[in-house]
This record gives sequence, C-alpha cells and structure tokens, in this order.
Amino acid sequence: MPHKTISVKTALQLCTKAFVENGVSTENALFIAKSLIDAELQGKSTVGWAHFKDYVEAVRAGRVDGQAKPVITHPVPALFQIDAQSGFPHAGVDQVLAEFIATTKQYGIAALGVRNAYICGELGYFVRRLADHGLLGLAATNGGPALLAASGSKTPVFCTNPLAFAVPRNNSPPLVIDQSSSATAFVNLRHAAENNTSIPEGWALDSKGQSTTDAQAALKGVLLAFGGDRGANIALMVEILAAGTTGANWSVDAPAFHQGNTCTNTGLFIIGLHADLMLGDNFSERVDNYLKSIQAEHQTYIPGEIRGIAAQNRLNTGIAIPVEIWSLLKIYDT
Repeated sequence: MPHKTISVKTALQLCTKAFVENGVSTENALFIAKSLIDAELQGKSTVGWAHFKDYVEAVRAGRVDGQAKPVITHPVPALFQIDAQSGFPHAGVDQVLAEFIATTKQYGIAALGVRNAYICGELGYFVRRLADHGLLGLAATNGGPALLAASGSKTPVFCTNPLAFAVPRNNSPPLVIDQSSSATAFVNLRHAAENNTSIPEGWALDSKGQSTTDAQAALKGVLLAFGGDRGANIALMVEILAAGTTGANWSVDAPAFHQGNTCTNTGLFIIGLHADLMLGDNFSERVDNYLKSIQAEHQTYIPGEIRGIAAQNRLNTGIAIPVEIWSLLKIYDT
C-alpha cells in the first residue's frame, strides 16, 4: 500500500483534530491520538493507523462514548480504580498517570484497574511509559467478542487477551514484551481475510472445530492459544486480572469492538513496581548489564530494543502513513 511520510507533530495534530470532528472531546482525542502515534513510532501499524479507522467508526456507531468522563476512585492510596463510562481507557489512565507514577515510587508498588472501557489498542504503550520513569510495568487486558478457545474447548471463551511487560534499562530503550495469548493477534487475522491470504496451520479452527488455513473461515471459527493449554492458561490469568479484579465484562459476555452500537465495557489492569526499593540498588543498571551480557554471549534477542531505537529515529524523520488514511486526515489540515 502506498505511503506518505509526515512529521510526528503533524500526525498528532491531524489525528487529534479528526477525532474531535468525529465526536470525541478535545482531551480524550489527544490521549487517544498519542497512543496511536506511539504505536506507529514503534512500527506497530496494525494497532496504529488501522485502529484510527476502528476508533472513528466506533464513535460514529455509538460503540464508544467519545465524550465520556472517567470516574476515578482510590479504595486505598496505592490502588487506582477507574470507571471509563463506556469510553476509551486512555482518558482515565492518562489523567492519573503522573499520580500513579508518584504513588508507585512512594510505596514501591501500585495497581490500576479500568472497567467499562472500549479496547485499549497497543498494550505496550501503557507499560513503556512506566519504564521511561524507571518503573517495572505489567499490564493485562481483555476484550470482545470472545475469539479464543480455552483449555479443552473448541468454542470462543476469551478475547486475544494480551499481556505486556516493560523494564527500564540504563542508556538503552526499555525491555518491552507485548504479546497476545492467541497464536496471532486478531488484527493479523482480519488483515489476512481482507487480503485473501492464507494463515499458518495452528492459528485457528473453523466453525466446525477443524484446523484451517483459510482466514475467512477462521473469522467464523475460533483462534487458538499459543503453546496449546499453556497459552490458554495465560489467557485465563489475563481474563481474571483484566475483568475479574476490575468488574469489567468477561470476554465471553462482551459485544464486538468492530460492529454494533454497544461498548465492549471490558477491562485493563496495570501494576507498577519501583524495583530499586526491593533490590536496594540500581535495578535498571543491573538489568541492563544482564541483558547486554546474554546478548553478547548468547546472541539473545532483547524485545523492545530494536523498536525503541527505530522509534527515536522516526521522531526525527517522521512516520509513514497509508495514503488511504492520509486522505482522511488531510481534510482537517486547516
């Protein structure tokens, strides 16, 4: 697909304005736009520009309330409870982020739960910012509709249920692991179906419970967890954290994020850890020395490193935008 390169500043301005013009409050629009642009900086277009269209369509259809004002409470000082009010989860998280970071540094650990939210897009975005402030971050989210088979089943029980983990490093981009519990992300399956390309064996079953390489058939069937039962167990853990602890919809009860007029009202769960306090020393330096050692001696791939370096380069050179999306955004270039 043809692309055009634009500056990050221009992309953020146009994306924010486009959301506002489509019914999102100015504050919410900026929070969402930042997450999409950050995904593009990381080279994750399937949860960047692709989600721009999803978000705009969702607001127009009433699947998400672009004007929602999250309700924030503190059961105890180190616990943050956010009711997204059928809006985007980014709004509540960004409103309390500075306080959440300060609380984590004060108490050593803090947790944040969001319920009644639309899908959050790139999960790594939330923990990467914690790592940028010297904190270890762990996040889990569920969604709708249910797409993923549970252990022992051939019917959908979970969404793709991603888990993200970020660790600060000295003088290097943070270690970031961001992956779904399914053998592939739903956006990859949808992309294959839209382009009429086959999918690898082991990604999905068709509606009859048979293994398939046909993406269209897979969309009517069920995704499989990575690693069989072990991946399904991780999906269950994510479900308990993201929906169980927050009071959000279970994936099996959540409506689709890409059709209809009802919000998924699913959950997001984040833990921040100030590991320096537990270690009693410089945690990021210890981790960085370890990662560099296994990289040099064992050729270990360090997740987040290459993407982090590329993101810094794109801040200077600009980000690629599909011509199709550019044609939608340039309307607001006034």
